[in-house]
Amino acid sequence: MKKHNFYAGPSILSDYTIQNTADAILNFADTGLSILEISHRSKQFQAVIDEATALVKEILDIPAGFEVLWLGGGASMQFCMIPYNFLSKKASYLDTGTWASNAIKEAKLFGDVDVVASSKEAGYTFIPKGFEVTADSDYFHYTSNNTIYGTELRKDPDVPCRLIADMSSDIFSRAIDFSKYDAIYAGAQKNLAPAGVTLVIVREDALGKVERAIPTMLDYRTHIKKGSMFNTPPVLPIFSALQTLRYYKQLGGITELERRDLEKAALLYNAIDESKMFTGTVTDPADRSIMNVCFVMTPEYKELESAFIDFCTARGIVGIKGHRSVGGFRASLYNALPIQSVKVLTDAMHDFEATH
Repeated sequence: MKKHNFYAGPSILSDYTIQNTADAILNFADTGLSILEISHRSKQFQAVIDEATALVKEILDIPAGFEVLWLGGGASMQFCMIPYNFLSKKASYLDTGTWASNAIKEAKLFGDVDVVASSKEAGYTFIPKGFEVTADSDYFHYTSNNTIYGTELRKDPDVPCRLIADMSSDIFSRAIDFSKYDAIYAGAQKNLAPAGVTLVIVREDALGKVERAIPTMLDYRTHIKKGSMFNTPPVLPIFSALQTLRYYKQLGGITELERRDLEKAALLYNAIDESKMFTGTVTDPADRSIMNVCFVMTPEYKELESAFIDFCTARGIVGIKGHRSVGGFRASLYNALPIQSVKVLTDAMHDFEATH
């Protein structure tokens, strides 16, 4: 039975990425060696990281002055590295969910943190608006997509200071105005590659401004100087990322990826809005994520949630159970998910509602 993978992360990868990675595990670049055992200093792997870096810059249209880094530690490590490298006196943060809250916690170890707004008391069911960011902030940090709660900020904010964003779960789903940013980071396990590598895009001339000493491994300049090879990089995820980037380019780049993502999200949200059994958890349609669609059953059908999960499982639909802190359902519609899988899910919703 074909599986329809809606897991939030690690999540679905394209068949192109999986097949090419599997081939390289057996024989990488006709070396007779596996990608799992090749030296990261070899000319064959250097070609991989060079091409992956070039494709990130091409697909995202990154201007000169920015460096692309391939680091370990996940996005959670960036919660620490960002303030270590950028926070001199004060930074502003927007609290829109668990990961934004975790980033705030880490930043407070390095300086004054102004939490300009939060939707925590409403269960993070909306993106705060009308907040003010002061011009004396070293930067304004936001989490563009909130996987647990299904909210997303799909426009680069207009604020009187530099931007830094955690785009772990929606990078490569829209164009970005890099003129506003000092850094963007993203864990790979959503829209790029298997877990194990973190993509960081950083403006080089924004570095070196803080007075504190920075440990070598936590200084972005270390990794820029060494081409992301100060220590052994996560070779396999970087190779898989290259395959995904090639696939994205073949599809037509960001414009086509966004078109597909919007189409998939509209299909599922329409099914939710038209249903008497299901309802969305995000209060404002403008705040709805196109990557992670969160919904629950209306109160009169609440007891059928487990039955619906079983109903979906029988149709090959996996990964739609909501996060344990929210409950209900969550369908993640990352770039690699085909629209046919969304149609299978909406058909299941219609059929289950019709029989109950």
